[in-house]
Amino acid sequence: MAKRVSEGLSIRKPVLASIPVERLAFDFDNPRVTRGNAIKSEDEMVRLLWHEMAVDEIVDSISANGFFREEPLIVVPKDPRKSNPDEDMFVVVEGNRRLAAVRLLLDKALCRKIEADNIPEINKELRKDVETLPVGIYPKREDVWAYLGFRHINGPKPWDALGKAQFVARVFENQGLTLDQIAQQIGDRNVTVKRLYRGFTLLRQAEKQASFDRADAVANRFFFSHLYTAADQTEFQKFLGIDAENSLTEDPVPKRKLKELGELMVWIYGSRAQGKEPIVQTQYPDINTLRAVIKTPAGIGALRAGYGLDRALEIAIGDTQRFREAMVKARESLVQANGTVVNGYEGEPDLVAISEEILKLAERVTSEVRRVHGEKKSRVRA
Repeated sequence: MAKRVSEGLSIRKPVLASIPVERLAFDFDNPRVTRGNAIKSEDEMVRLLWHEMAVDEIVDSISANGFFREEPLIVVPKDPRKSNPDEDMFVVVEGNRRLAAVRLLLDKALCRKIEADNIPEINKELRKDVETLPVGIYPKREDVWAYLGFRHINGPKPWDALGKAQFVARVFENQGLTLDQIAQQIGDRNVTVKRLYRGFTLLRQAEKQASFDRADAVANRFFFSHLYTAADQTEFQKFLGIDAENSLTEDPVPKRKLKELGELMVWIYGSRAQGKEPIVQTQYPDINTLRAVIKTPAGIGALRAGYGLDRALEIAIGDTQRFREAMVKARESLVQANGTVVNGYEGEPDLVAISEEILKLAERVTSEVRRVHGEKKSRVRA
């Protein structure tokens, strides 16, 4: 990891220019664009963007209205030693979807290759206009990070949580800034930035060392927020052998706890290969329920035995706690019934039967409570 530095992200203004499309390359390091896929060619990138990121909407907009030159693409030199707009290649750090749309409008062979249907024909005037695109040139990628951080974390075009986390990790590990400095620079709370980074390090380590594959997750959408929310809670940290501070590093989970990391990922996301559904269906209340379950060895054992989340919770809290909770709930329900019986009861015979059944159950429970209480008092005296 790069050495921490005291200053924040440097903020530079880009050099504005117009560059031919053939000298603009896609950004294979863009967290929002690649989404973890190993993209190796320009054509593969266009295919991914077309089929997964609604480039068709941009194609239709450009064909109907032209390219909005007031909003340039953000680029860096492909070779850091070269930055001549008239000769050199540039990587599009911001604006890959727009570049893909223009490429498709200009190249029918590319459309056929990636199976992009219904690409409209454009006239000569529009073709000439989009053959060269407006760009803002930064000297190097690090100079773009402050701009991207504000724009995509708290700005007008936010990334999803995983994209934000990947961005934070890249700046933290490569740029040499503290997480507090990154939070200050991008206008976010430091606690949020730390949660994102902690969650990302766990995901990355699970994929590298615990045989987890996010493509194997059962849900079609990968809910990264489930993981970083859980990772912020003490019970999950203890389960993984980490704490709030030592988890803010690369590969924070110790080797002896990698099995637990893999288990947690399957509990949260499921596994198609293993035929296991996720026990976390929604972040609330399921993450909190899972937190209560893994507090006890009995709860963990129940999950490992294949019990569902609700049954595992019952096992985790034990009969003593379950009895207390049931008694309190029963009392509260009866208080409500007593307060509404005058105006709420209209003579239904089934409610008479229910009230009599409640009375019998209450007498039985009371009798048993008194018996156990008396036995314990006798043992204490003896």
